[in-house]
Amino acid sequence: MKKQIIFCIAPLLFSACASSNNVMPEDFIALGELDPSIEMDIRYFGSNNFVGIKVEGYEAPKCILQRNAAKALAQVQQTAKAKGLTLKVFDCYRPQRAVDHFVRWVEDDNDIETKAEYYPNLAKDKLLGGYIAAQSGHSRGATVDLTLVDSSSGKELDMGSPFDMFDTLSNTDDPRISEAQRKNRYLLRDLMMAQGFAPYPLEWWHFSLKPQPYPNTYFDFVVR
Repeated sequence: MKKQIIFCIAPLLFSACASSNNVMPEDFIALGELDPSIEMDIRYFGSNNFVGIKVEGYEAPKCILQRNAAKALAQVQQTAKAKGLTLKVFDCYRPQRAVDHFVRWVEDDNDIETKAEYYPNLAKDKLLGGYIAAQSGHSRGATVDLTLVDSSSGKELDMGSPFDMFDTLSNTDDPRISEAQRKNRYLLRDLMMAQGFAPYPLEWWHFSLKPQPYPNTYFDFVVR
């Protein structure tokens, strides 16, 4: 039997080989090293998340991003600070093994401890596909989940629904939110879009840099 030889070429255009996906590329950096003023609340490093435990692949409460995305986010922070606000980041690069953990959690019908907080109006088996996918844009290194904080009070702006709530209430333009909540969502959206991040209409907190530096690659190196 002939051995198949696979060559990895042009990672910006094609998926990298599986083995290289486990190593952090040289153009990925920790956001805290670039701008330590951005607040971090990396939810999947702890138990304050929809899974209810620390998620596989998170060995440090760090925001890791591809350099272009990190620099763009630092620019968003500068604009926010001029308005008396600061960014608070919930998740950045997400290893593929973390996504796999999410899928296993969805398939466990017995684990519904976080239902009331994160998916009160949905059966757990409805989360896969619409809200949780087998692959995530976060694993490409240029997607971020975040909110805004009032610098004077230290409180998050009222966005009308909590981070990672699986409900249409989290849609940016859901009609049930108040005018003040809509204004806060639009403020975050406009700050991010000004630096090249595209919003995801179903989740007010979710933004991806465009164009994606690694559009077809899903990395699996551990956050540490």
